[in-house]
Amino acid sequence: MASKVVYKKKAVSHVSTDYRSLHSKHVVKRQQAVGYLRKSTCNSVSQVKAQATEAMAEPAYTVPEFRQRSTEEVEEYQRVSTHVGKGLAAIQEELHRMRMATKAQVDNLAIKREVQERMSRKVDLYEEGNKLPDFLVALRPHTVWEKTPVKLYCTVHGHPRPIVSWFKDGVPVNPLNAPGKYKIESKYGVHGLIISRSAVSDTAEYSAVASNPFGTATSKATVTVKRPAGGAGESCQLGLVPRLTQMHPSKLEVTLLERFSVSFGVEGGSISLACSMVVVPDLPNLPPLAHWYRDDHLMKAGPLAEMTVGGGLARLNLPRLAKDDEGLYTLRIYTKEGTTEHSAYLFVQDAVPSVAGAPGAPMSVKVFDINMDFALVSWKPPNTTNEAAVSGYFVDRCEAGSDHWVQCNDTPVKVCKYPVTGLTLGQAVHFRVRAVNSAGISRPSRRSQKVTAADPAESERLQGTGEGVPSTPGQVVATRNTKSSVFVQWEASKVPNNLLGYYIDARPAGSKLWQPCNHKPFRHTRFVVHGLVPGETYVFRVQAVNLFGLSEESQESSPIAVEPALGRGVEYASPSAPFGITLLSCNGSSMTLAWKSPKHCGGSHVNAYYVDRRNADKLQWKEVNVSAIKERVYTVEGLTEGNFYEFKVQAGNMAGVGVPSEASKPMKCEAWTMAEPGPAFDLSFSEVRSDSLVILWKAPVYTGASAVTGYLVEMAKKGSSDFTAVNQDAVSHRYLQVGGLEAGETYVFRVRSVNADGVGKASQVSEPILAKALPGTQEIVCGVDEQTGDIFLSLEACEISETSQFVWSKNYKGIGDCPRLSASADGRTSRLTFTSPDKDDLGRYSVVVTDTDGVSASHTLTEDALNTMLELSHAIRNPIVPLKHGLNYEILEKGHVRFWLQATKLSAAASYRFIVNDKEVTSGEGQKISHDAKTGVIQMTVEHFTRANEGTYTVQIHDGKAKNQTSLVLVGDVFKAALTEAEFQRKEHLRKLGPHFSEYLYFTVAEDCTVLLACKVANVKKETKFTWYKEDEEIVLETAPNAMSGSVALPIPQFSRKDQGVYKATLSDDKGKDTSLFEVSGQVFDDIINAIAKIAGTSASELVLQCTPEGIRLQCYMTYYTEEMKTVWKHRDSKIASSEKMRIGGTAEMAWMQICDPSDKEKGQYTIEISDGVNVYARSFDLSGQAYTDAYEEYLRLKAAAFAEKNRGRVVGGLPDVVTIMEHKSLSLTCTVWGEPTPEVTWFKNEQEVASCEHTKVTFEGGKFASLVITQVTSDDSGKYSINVRNKYGGEFVEITVSVYRHGEPIPEPKLGQPKTAAPAASKTSTPVPPSKTPTPTPPKSQTPSMKSPTPSMKSPTPSMKSPTPSMKSPTPSMKSPTPASTPVPKSPTPGPKSPTPTRSVKSPTPTSRFLKSPTPK
Repeated sequence: MASKVVYKKKAVSHVSTDYRSLHSKHVVKRQQAVGYLRKSTCNSVSQVKAQATEAMAEPAYTVPEFRQRSTEEVEEYQRVSTHVGKGLAAIQEELHRMRMATKAQVDNLAIKREVQERMSRKVDLYEEGNKLPDFLVALRPHTVWEKTPVKLYCTVHGHPRPIVSWFKDGVPVNPLNAPGKYKIESKYGVHGLIISRSAVSDTAEYSAVASNPFGTATSKATVTVKRPAGGAGESCQLGLVPRLTQMHPSKLEVTLLERFSVSFGVEGGSISLACSMVVVPDLPNLPPLAHWYRDDHLMKAGPLAEMTVGGGLARLNLPRLAKDDEGLYTLRIYTKEGTTEHSAYLFVQDAVPSVAGAPGAPMSVKVFDINMDFALVSWKPPNTTNEAAVSGYFVDRCEAGSDHWVQCNDTPVKVCKYPVTGLTLGQAVHFRVRAVNSAGISRPSRRSQKVTAADPAESERLQGTGEGVPSTPGQVVATRNTKSSVFVQWEASKVPNNLLGYYIDARPAGSKLWQPCNHKPFRHTRFVVHGLVPGETYVFRVQAVNLFGLSEESQESSPIAVEPALGRGVEYASPSAPFGITLLSCNGSSMTLAWKSPKHCGGSHVNAYYVDRRNADKLQWKEVNVSAIKERVYTVEGLTEGNFYEFKVQAGNMAGVGVPSEASKPMKCEAWTMAEPGPAFDLSFSEVRSDSLVILWKAPVYTGASAVTGYLVEMAKKGSSDFTAVNQDAVSHRYLQVGGLEAGETYVFRVRSVNADGVGKASQVSEPILAKALPGTQEIVCGVDEQTGDIFLSLEACEISETSQFVWSKNYKGIGDCPRLSASADGRTSRLTFTSPDKDDLGRYSVVVTDTDGVSASHTLTEDALNTMLELSHAIRNPIVPLKHGLNYEILEKGHVRFWLQATKLSAAASYRFIVNDKEVTSGEGQKISHDAKTGVIQMTVEHFTRANEGTYTVQIHDGKAKNQTSLVLVGDVFKAALTEAEFQRKEHLRKLGPHFSEYLYFTVAEDCTVLLACKVANVKKETKFTWYKEDEEIVLETAPNAMSGSVALPIPQFSRKDQGVYKATLSDDKGKDTSLFEVSGQVFDDIINAIAKIAGTSASELVLQCTPEGIRLQCYMTYYTEEMKTVWKHRDSKIASSEKMRIGGTAEMAWMQICDPSDKEKGQYTIEISDGVNVYARSFDLSGQAYTDAYEEYLRLKAAAFAEKNRGRVVGGLPDVVTIMEHKSLSLTCTVWGEPTPEVTWFKNEQEVASCEHTKVTFEGGKFASLVITQVTSDDSGKYSINVRNKYGGEFVEITVSVYRHGEPIPEPKLGQPKTAAPAASKTSTPVPPSKTPTPTPPKSQTPSMKSPTPSMKSPTPSMKSPTPSMKSPTPSMKSPTPASTPVPKSPTPGPKSPTPTRSVKSPTPTSRFLKSPTPK
């Protein structure tokens, strides 16, 4: 065969325009007729309404049996439920948890998919101009168990981009007030609030408020948190739950996710169609019940159709494609709510023929009239485009189980049926067919089903009432659909002759080579051709086919280019789905329907509607109308009384047919006989404002027993079923203005018709309408044209589209071609002009702008207003001096003010007067008046503009008979603004006479991240003084600013939030002074931080790993870091918040993130992102594998060392450095020690251990207090005392020098390490005063003598731990005793002579500087 249409294999966006929907859902629910009783105090009216409601109630629709439980299943279910008990409750709780988790997953996927679709489309459904916020995806309510997360998501649209704030019961949600509780996200227009671990207290109404400069929008949702029965402590043993009886698959909740799209295959190849889904509960032994259909015929699993369901996937695999497999494939899954389904078309192309030019293979081989030795075989002919016509067919047969084919006919048969004889009784055979033309023989068709001779089960007979091929199809019309498809329609063959279907062919414009679009006859008269080349122009034709062959080709369609839209390159140009299908009337054999127009027209006006119907208990849809319907009301004929029907509607425009609507609810075809009228329909709104609107509707189709006399309107708030009457008395016209609305509230309306027999059935409830005017809404302006004197009504639309039209009406009736009125439009403005206005033109005028979000307005023309405008019109039509510009003013240099106007033309004889505050002024001192006849400019310049010049300025012009007058009121705020500007210009003039700033202060950031506040100066000299200030305090720099250079800068190193404030620069010399202010705060501060972040991010080093006793630290070095920079740490692409586990901080040179007490969960990729508001600079480190192992081992080592240092034995306070005591006194050395475990304490004197005796008593009480008490000290007790405190983790060695002197001797000057002479005792016992009473701090380094330390491990003194006895704070302590017996002397932080105890290697982090480390015992 010749080459075929080039089908693109890649996935293409597709909008279904076929008679079958590619995306449709059908959920069958039980319907119960509910009568509506309108509230009224009048009993008679209530009875009439009740009768009307009962007569017009919709009959109940019976649910099919396969969706009901049998009696046995109910009994079994009740029996098992009785014995399951708590186990069943546990299973239900687990199922609920799975359902909520799956619902969250489905919601997230749905939101992401919708956002991706909306962002990928470039549909101009919303103008890119200024637009108030609008929730495309609103918040959804949630009911969850306690301690489970709750995720609220919404999608907001608006321009400028709205800012979303979150509220809980009206109180703002602040994540900082409850760290870790709330998390707010915002990405790609999707805003989310995540509650990490919900509690019962989180039950509330949550709202998202989106706002931008043009308005706000709110979306609310209720979150209910429940606590499981029995509390958290009640456990359930799932293993003890008895096995339930078999659960029907239709009880599962199934949500389809990824769906198969329009597919293309080749004969002989294979293809797989699959849909992923979420099933709740997901039970491995109970997959969903899924059925596959081809062209609405149920398919069965077999070698040619492999079906699998499970693991969240439903798949149909066609291993050996044939043209019989072409068609519309539908996956229908039975769910808890009914059914959910998805459909898409599969195209199967002819395989490459064995002989060039040979026809394609026949298809649909069937066998009829089987008896003992005879069978009638039929088939469908192939499509031929550029090949030679089919001259006949060969029929072959083979026995079942054999591959040996035998030709049944010696010469080709010309019709698509052939009687095969010579069969054997009981023989099972298959048949196949080959087509023949002048070029050769085609590939064989797919073999038929196995049949057996004399099989009595097969009784179907092929019949035909006519001979010959069908007649030629009629006119073919092709319209645009998407960027790779075209919608083709044609008129059916008038003589079908047992029509099998149609073949559609296409060829590129300018080519003679036709290419088949379908390879299996298509039964209907409209078809979507897919796989076309975007931008290419095509021509189409259609052929009809039956058993006798193909008809003549139809006339070719007009050439059409494959483009996505008509105007601006919108990807989807076809309309959206209609909605709101309602029944208006029924006579038993026909039903009159109405529906609402699509919300989006797709770029051109909707000019066609197509209606499909089906019996409610069947699956196959049937076309109702072949030719397009123009109106949104249609009567469906040929129905059967008593049957239930469902309907769906598609809309079409110049770009194609859009997606079908949702199927209507089942409607019973039953004649209406009630006396009351039927429902009104097509409710619409106009002139929506914050407190009022106008509702319009159409009269009912069914009027009842008498004519309709009026209408009653009812309204309710959205979500409420409590409707209230708007008008107590019925109105005769079909519109009503509703007032008293609450601003920002959403309402719904319905209308009831009234006739002499009572009140009829209520209309379908309207779409919700928000009581809020569109941003920028203008009202109709009534005025008089200043040029022509015409009286007009004008409206400037706040928004408009390319397809918008201004529709004017009077008393809400179209004005049509009324000779008294003429309408015109110019851009956003439309004008309605009265040709000969008089009292007949009085009334209410309204205008609606189509294809907008409801732009409309109205104006009532009263008699007084008309008379006023008639007078003004007369005045305008009289001769005047035309003005180009009325009286205006402008501020000149030096503060002069120029008042001027410009006439269109002035003659040399023109005269004029300036009148200020009713007094004429002339040219003179202080003002100059002049004019230019050529340009028509008249002006007055005021040199000294002061407060005395406030008032009204008027210019009167006379030029022949024409005259004019123009005024300017310069008072109040307007005058203040002019006076301020004049004074400013005057000051600017004076300022520039002396030194001044040619460029005021601005900021720059140097490469070392130093912020420079710079400015440029002019008219300066050497004597000019330049001074910097911050918050009015002078800033003195090391180098004085050089104003002579023309530019001056103030450096601010290590910029941070403390540098915020108002900076001022001043210039001054003998010529004058100038000042420039620069406030560093708000946006300016953010801009500076972003500039610093850009340099820091560019200079940032790779992440460096550093281990500490607390954990593992990642460090990033950079030129400068400050916490004000937008820095984000991530772990495996998840943002890290600073916490006890993950600590985030930094210094001026680096940013760091520390993992405290690391575990395997913290393995993975870590990234730091530095944002400068435009770009993001990222540095990463892979903390896994060997890197993690090494770091973790080093952390454990450091942690152990720190632990040992923390718990080693030490002296925490109480001992002085030096003690001088008089002889015969008692000396008590007491200190507090600490260690875990309790340390051992040893006292030494002159490096010899002190044993406890009567003279020297050593005590250690409570494992905390150690004492050495010497009674009756003598000079022999002078010396160097020390205490050694230690446990298994280490210890500390502290020395005290004791000097004893005799009574009467001067107190010797204490020296470290040397005993002192005793002095006379003042009392018998002397105890050093505790440091808590007499603090003695460590002296500064300059006062501390340098001594060599025998302990090499000691690097530097470290601060002491908190203890009941703090370190002394005075280098010369004062004793509180009246007679000081001993004087403690501060101790040097440098250790004394060598200790006999071995040197220790563990360093103490806590002792004071005077303490030495105790050596570790070996």
